[in-house]
Amino acid sequence: MPYYLIQLGYVPKAWDALIDEPENRIEAVTPAITAVGGRFVDAWMSFGEFDLVGIAEFPDNVSAAAFSMAVEAGGGVEQYRTTPLMTMQEGMDALRKAQSTGYKPPQE
Repeated sequence: MPYYLIQLGYVPKAWDALIDEPENRIEAVTPAITAVGGRFVDAWMSFGEFDLVGIAEFPDNVSAAAFSMAVEAGGGVEQYRTTPLMTMQEGMDALRKAQSTGYKPPQE
């Protein structure tokens, strides 16, 4: 299954709720991710631009997008990014395939 990097930032109201009643959000959203055929590999709380980062597997882009849409529609996050990831082998395969495209950049 393809891997995806998930990055999100909570809205202040969500932080208030989490401070009032601390909750492992990965455990809380696992049913939603499994409902579309996915699973969390792992996740970490962070600080800076994003409050949580995680790696998840989804069967396809449609499933990853469905989860993303559900999370964003919930209103608890103000930033949400899903980045498709490739294994190193997939990256090597892409590099080899790029060799066969015949693409030539514009000449000055």
